[in-house]
Amino acid sequence: MSYLNCFFVSLLAEFETDMINITFPDGSVRQYQKGITAWQVAESISPRLAQDVLAAGINGETWDLTRPINEDASIKLYKWEDEEGKHAFWHSSAHLMAEALQELYPGIKFGIGPAIENGFYYDVEPKEGTTIKDADLAAIEKKMQELASTKNPICRADITKAEALKFFGDKNEHYKTELISELEDGSITTYTQGSFTDLCRGPHLPNTSYIKAIKLMSVAGAYWRGDEKRPQLTRIYGITFPKKKMLDEYLVLLEEAKKRDHRKIGKEMELFAFSQNVGQGLPLWLPKGTSLRLKLEEFLKRIQQEYGYQQVITPHIGNKLLYVTSGHYAKYGKDSFRPIQTPEEGEEFLLKPMNCPHHCEIFKAFPRSYKELPLRLAEFGTVYRYEQSGELHGLTRVRGFTQDDAHIFCTPDQVKDEFIKVMEIIHIIFRALNFTDYEAQISLRDPNNKEKYIGSEENWEQAESAIIEVCQEKGIKARVELGEAAFYGPKLDFMVKDALGRRWQLGTIQVDYNLPERFELEYVGADNQKHRPVMIHRAPFGSMERFVAVLIEHTAGKFPLWLVPDQAVILPISEKYNDYAENVVKELRKAGVRAIIDDRNEKIGRKIRDNELKKIPYLLIIGEKEIENNEISVRKQGEGDVGSMKITNFAALLNQEVEKQMNEWQ
Repeated sequence: MSYLNCFFVSLLAEFETDMINITFPDGSVRQYQKGITAWQVAESISPRLAQDVLAAGINGETWDLTRPINEDASIKLYKWEDEEGKHAFWHSSAHLMAEALQELYPGIKFGIGPAIENGFYYDVEPKEGTTIKDADLAAIEKKMQELASTKNPICRADITKAEALKFFGDKNEHYKTELISELEDGSITTYTQGSFTDLCRGPHLPNTSYIKAIKLMSVAGAYWRGDEKRPQLTRIYGITFPKKKMLDEYLVLLEEAKKRDHRKIGKEMELFAFSQNVGQGLPLWLPKGTSLRLKLEEFLKRIQQEYGYQQVITPHIGNKLLYVTSGHYAKYGKDSFRPIQTPEEGEEFLLKPMNCPHHCEIFKAFPRSYKELPLRLAEFGTVYRYEQSGELHGLTRVRGFTQDDAHIFCTPDQVKDEFIKVMEIIHIIFRALNFTDYEAQISLRDPNNKEKYIGSEENWEQAESAIIEVCQEKGIKARVELGEAAFYGPKLDFMVKDALGRRWQLGTIQVDYNLPERFELEYVGADNQKHRPVMIHRAPFGSMERFVAVLIEHTAGKFPLWLVPDQAVILPISEKYNDYAENVVKELRKAGVRAIIDDRNEKIGRKIRDNELKKIPYLLIIGEKEIENNEISVRKQGEGDVGSMKITNFAALLNQEVEKQMNEWQ
């Protein structure tokens, strides 16, 4: 071979090593020059796509669009419609707000500024003598708009721990240096736009001009790192969008959300209350709320009975050693109420943080045979967590809540069938309560932080494979979220969208090979040998408190007729018709109708308005004419007058409507 041929072969080989393979979600592969960015990949497909894309998934990790790709990789391009796209957008917006604050409030110190489910926040500490109030938000917004229009690039840099400590130490950013001190050298990155540099893992937008519409929502107080013993910082919440129209639509939805706030509707409908004397985060279920909750419990108990569940009841407390064995003490000990000391030396009890250890002990109470499996134990069990006071929020975040908990103990070859049956129960519940828009999420371990979890590698692989295979077999397209697994096992979560398009995690199913091992659970198999059962945790509602809150906001308090606490209210026009009203309510109750009387000395118009506000489906008006004809005048919520009819006819009509609703989901 001549020298010239050798030169070209060498040049070609060098060129080939500079090429990398990029695999797309559909399985197709393209070759690109080493060092190409995700934005350039998007542009090679379509200039329009490059305009819309906000971040990229590279080998399952979310990256900036401008970060070079230097080796073969799988790629997924994230737009606004994707959670990852919104996250990058709102994370960048938090930095933009911090840059604005830095310019407007010299000497301000920065804590953390993450993206959240709807928007972002930043915890800051203005210099002494300076406060930031809601009235200041408009000026901060204006400065953010000004900075966004400069189209400053948002640049990532890898720096050493020493460099990071010096950079932020020189600026006296003690909150940042505290965070840096806990990081490993070689894993530290910063992002800079304009004159602002932040400690951050990213990812971020390519530049600030993507941020078109800005609204800062509120100012609140927040303890540094959620610790009441640490300084209280100023937390500023905001939200941004790539188009002003999107912001306008969001603000309209926000107003509707205020009308649907479960705390407001719960008070109007007399469902629940809180008392400082009882304690923060400990809800009191009022009679009407209790009726609603018991109906939900009866509904699920009836389904569970059909699926072979057995009800159990366990104590509200347990010996501390029980939760040490299960691993819950290590996981939730810091977030639990303090241990209860007994007169016995060294004996401690805890308010139970979870029901599963108690159910393990029920399984263990007797020798078990494979013939008894699957054993399905169900309980509406109340558990307790000491949530920080600043994080409490109505029924959605409380310190005492009841789970519709069940644990299925089964053989390994029964896992898939049992998992599928639990999915069927969850689908029945969603149909019955009109949650039609939902998606599944497979929550797996964080592969880079496995020390957060208990159990062997083999157990985790078995459990994760079981969930993935069931979803594939049933044709369920589920998102995979790394790092969202429970500490003892992976899970399948159902993310429900409510009437306002907000996502809520409701039903959950978890496969657990670890607790049976920690509790040394055994059954005798067909081979007469001892085997370890697999445990499936499931909670279709999740927390009864949180589920009711979501249901209130989803329906705006207009519950299905089969569920509503009061199906009908009798409204006498004056006091002289109260005796007839009493007869009507007795007849209706005998017929199975949940009816009440509003016998207040008020005008009928006021009674109608008040009871419509309480979302009672049927208003039954009684006057002279109704008594003469032995009838009631029927008015339906949202539809107006239905007409006059006999009491028995109305009861039959209402019960037929209830039966129709029940048949729709059975």
